[in-house]
Amino acid sequence: MTNESSKDYGAQSIQVLEGLEAVRKRPAMYIGDVGPKGLHHLVYEVVDNSIDEALAGHCNNIEVRILEGNSISVKDNGRGIPVAMHEKEKRSALEVVMTVLHAGGKFDKDSYKVSGGLHGVGVSCVNALSSHMTVEVHRDGKKYMQEYSIGKPLYDVKEIGESDYRGTIVTFTPDTSIFYAPEYKYETLSNRLRELSYLNKGIKLALIDEREKDENGNFKSDTYYSEIGLKEFVEYLDNTREKLTSEPIYGETEKTGIPIEIAFQYNTGYSENLHSYVNNINTIEGGTHIAGFRRALTRTLKSYAEKEGLLKNLKFEISGDDFREGLTGVISVKVQEPQFEGQTKTKLGNNEVMGAVDQAVGEFLENYLEEHPRDAKTIVNKVILAATARHAARKAREMVQRKGAMSGMGLPGKLADCSWTEPDKCEIYLVEGDSAGGTAKQGRDRNFQAILPLRGKILNVEKALEHKIYENEEIKNIFTALGVKIGTTEDDKELDISNLRYHKIIIMTDADVDGSHIRTLILTLFFRYFKKLIENHYIYIATPPLYQVKKGNNVAYAWEDAQRDALIREFAGGASLDTVGVQRYKGLGEMNSEQLWETTMDPARRTLKVVTLESAAEADHTFSMLMGDEVPPRREFIERNARYANIDA
Repeated sequence: MTNESSKDYGAQSIQVLEGLEAVRKRPAMYIGDVGPKGLHHLVYEVVDNSIDEALAGHCNNIEVRILEGNSISVKDNGRGIPVAMHEKEKRSALEVVMTVLHAGGKFDKDSYKVSGGLHGVGVSCVNALSSHMTVEVHRDGKKYMQEYSIGKPLYDVKEIGESDYRGTIVTFTPDTSIFYAPEYKYETLSNRLRELSYLNKGIKLALIDEREKDENGNFKSDTYYSEIGLKEFVEYLDNTREKLTSEPIYGETEKTGIPIEIAFQYNTGYSENLHSYVNNINTIEGGTHIAGFRRALTRTLKSYAEKEGLLKNLKFEISGDDFREGLTGVISVKVQEPQFEGQTKTKLGNNEVMGAVDQAVGEFLENYLEEHPRDAKTIVNKVILAATARHAARKAREMVQRKGAMSGMGLPGKLADCSWTEPDKCEIYLVEGDSAGGTAKQGRDRNFQAILPLRGKILNVEKALEHKIYENEEIKNIFTALGVKIGTTEDDKELDISNLRYHKIIIMTDADVDGSHIRTLILTLFFRYFKKLIENHYIYIATPPLYQVKKGNNVAYAWEDAQRDALIREFAGGASLDTVGVQRYKGLGEMNSEQLWETTMDPARRTLKVVTLESAAEADHTFSMLMGDEVPPRREFIERNARYANIDA
């Protein structure tokens, strides 16, 4: 990946495209939003600069620290941002990079062959949205520094001493007047750094959280490093699934100037889990690289199966979907000038990439099938079973459509619908059981709140054949109530949400172990078959209280043990408070309709958690681990994340 001409990387490499004025006025245009997603995007922009140095062959160590007060420090051992005078701007190249939007070496093809980052807004955008930023550059035996306040330099770049280190250290504090939730989540940053380590093998990425110490006084930390890249990524994604092949099919090559790395393997599951990246960007909407992969996979496997006579007794025509059932794969391409399309600008549009990936996958797969005949036969047998099940699934999908709300067959009998019909004003509660459903129906606002009670635990779609999913009564009721449709042809299985009846779909379950399990089952269903609803931020989780604390006419609710204890002390006024004054809600049915309304359903007082996809790959791994057959990983996850260990004690 090293570009020889990048050795001349200096002040002259920095090119200016436009200014920085609009970033603070419209931050969401540049970083997505001013909530948690945008807050974490600031870190990604700075890390992307370091990754660019790594892609150019000049960096192999990146360290991210979460400091007290939710400041961030990113340190790398790259070449160091140039500090010499910029000829056009008449100021230090470092200051240009940090204060001018779209200024940087990534716009100069002689400095970087490819670069990461989605919109190229760069570290200057981070500077503009930070109350304070400090940059240290260690370069050519010297140490340089400059500080900024809301994007403006506090002084000229200055040399502050000698240094035997080489690299850049960027420390910034997000502006709390911009971000409404300025607290960094360790797991969110950890997931991204883990992902980057797989996508960029040979680079060590460390995360240290200085806000938290263990009993020995050590900071919470993790280090990610991958020797073999995507092959290891696929093994991580599939570590809770039963594999069909002895090892992932892997290949790395360059076609028509496009570096391509691909790894995939088959498991005994039924869903396709394909994750794609362009210049380290997660292209969640796919694009031409995905199309090239699928085309080559279908063509190569079908050709092999026909040549070996493995399809001669098959009565059904095999489709592309059949070749991808139970497939987990990762595709990573590096493109000099990527063209992004789609709703979230994460769909690759470069046509030349399709042919390059097609050719590469064809070569990788042909070689693997010839060298692993036993695995090849296992894969083809899996495809044949998938084709047989697909015919049953198609009939089941057609049945769902015939009984759907749009086909005139009416809504589910258990649905208590709302009177308003504007989807953006309406919401539906998916409620656990008839008892809680009855309470919710009595407590709701009938104008805009609909209630759909679900009977027991719905089907675990992670371990079910597709046709079983469409035949399940509770799942059919969800399809029908929401007004969504799924294509019945093999070329069109996209979820159609054009007639979605509610823009808030709220999962409301009991605050106990069974309730958590049911909520996870429903979320698994949405992730695997209604993902578009998650991507459009239509899925929410209700947060009913765990306790009612009461003394005389004073009544309050608590969602955590610490909150409960504080209320007990407050109501006691220094005296002891009898615990018959504390009621533990194990189920929604234990609340009357007025209590449920005022704590959980009243828009003026309730708290809803929106379900988002911060990382599709990490979500895939988590759902397969939670709902799969492997018990130890699930137990470890629950023990690590459980907030109420004795919830049913």
